[in-house]
Amino acid sequence: MQVKKAAVKLCLALAVIVPCMAWGQTSSINAFSPYSMYGLGELRTPGTLQTRSMGGVGVGMRNAAAVNLLNPAAYSAVRPKSFLFDFGLEGQCFYNSQKYYGQTLNTSYYTVNFHDIAFQLPIAKHLGLGFSLTPYSSVGYRMKQEVDDDEIWGNIGRVQYQWDGDGDVTEVKLGLGWEIFRGFSIGIAAQYYWGDIQRIYKTAILENITGGGLIADATGTETYSVSRFKGQFGVQWSPISNRRRILTIGATYDIGGDLNPNVTTKVQTGDIFNTVAMDMGNRLGLKLPQQVAVGIYYNTPKIAVGADYVYQDWRSGNSRLVEKSAAGFDVAYRNTNTVKLGVEYTPNKADVRSALKRWSYRAGVRYGTYNQTFGGVDVNEYAVTLGVGIPLTVLGGILGASSVDLGVEVGGRGSFKAINEQVSLVKQTYCKFSLGVTLFGDYWFVRPKYD
Repeated sequence: MQVKKAAVKLCLALAVIVPCMAWGQTSSINAFSPYSMYGLGELRTPGTLQTRSMGGVGVGMRNAAAVNLLNPAAYSAVRPKSFLFDFGLEGQCFYNSQKYYGQTLNTSYYTVNFHDIAFQLPIAKHLGLGFSLTPYSSVGYRMKQEVDDDEIWGNIGRVQYQWDGDGDVTEVKLGLGWEIFRGFSIGIAAQYYWGDIQRIYKTAILENITGGGLIADATGTETYSVSRFKGQFGVQWSPISNRRRILTIGATYDIGGDLNPNVTTKVQTGDIFNTVAMDMGNRLGLKLPQQVAVGIYYNTPKIAVGADYVYQDWRSGNSRLVEKSAAGFDVAYRNTNTVKLGVEYTPNKADVRSALKRWSYRAGVRYGTYNQTFGGVDVNEYAVTLGVGIPLTVLGGILGASSVDLGVEVGGRGSFKAINEQVSLVKQTYCKFSLGVTLFGDYWFVRPKYD
């Protein structure tokens, strides 16, 4: 009876939260970056807040009281008759700066949205199931330019160009982790990607040589619709595993494959009839990258240290996808390499006298390359992370390993390196503030002694 009640509560919670989460991922701008103008936009950092506060490490993390979204082999670590649930929110502050025709242009923007919802639970001995709903990429930008040079002024008038874009691609992941024998686990997961990205280009002649005001405009709309499956495999091996310390080595492989978003292009003129000059649809030959990630994770009752390396092969599948920017330079895909390092310190998880000694303090760094080049110039990106995990208490006792997590990430990408004589890269700095809730219980499916 208790198992049935818990299952019903879980289903009701998911029925409410999952639609809200899906709406949140597609209803507002979740990024504000000119780097999101092309392809799928800005890739979001995967993982729960606990791992993101440690620089994003987690391929080797194996913790029975923490959700791991990076390696499906870790699903098998969930204890029997227990349940793990994680939910996260994220706010971001973006600051962009660029040298453009002798001027330094600046802009800033703020966003708040959901980041993840996930759970893990055992379905048999040494066999665990994991589910997650997380953002994969986000698009968000607004730019405007007015041109009134002699050639345009003499023939047409003062012209204004405007570029707008927003949208998201969301990842749904369902997988199994199986501990084949003590210390060695494998995992497999199916990933489904869906979402819509809309990019709008507007041009307007603001005035002509006869002083007639606005005389013409045109709007072009390009919409990407994504709906595709892919898969992931994972493995974890713990050569050292006892009550004092655990050392785990992990690896994952993402299959990648054709994404082929459906692209609808529509151009309308600004006359009284809103005449459609172009309306066509096709498939963009965009591919998700093959990804290889390896990681090592060492933890004791007080200290946890991890390191990950991630390689993504964007180039081989997308070598023909070269776009021309508004400034006239080429935008092309490149392979990426990312290194992540993180540490967590918990003074004493069992201390009943001092709450601060039960808190977990986290820090990490991440450095890597962006998946696109601009005019042949590479873009590097970096991040420094800090976080704290605050255990939840009920009536003075520790409620399993449930916690509220707080995190901050400061990072950036790009520099003022020149793309051509007049235009530099965009130097972007951002700050993210995150809130996460992890619920853990080994009492969910336990029959009480007394009703």
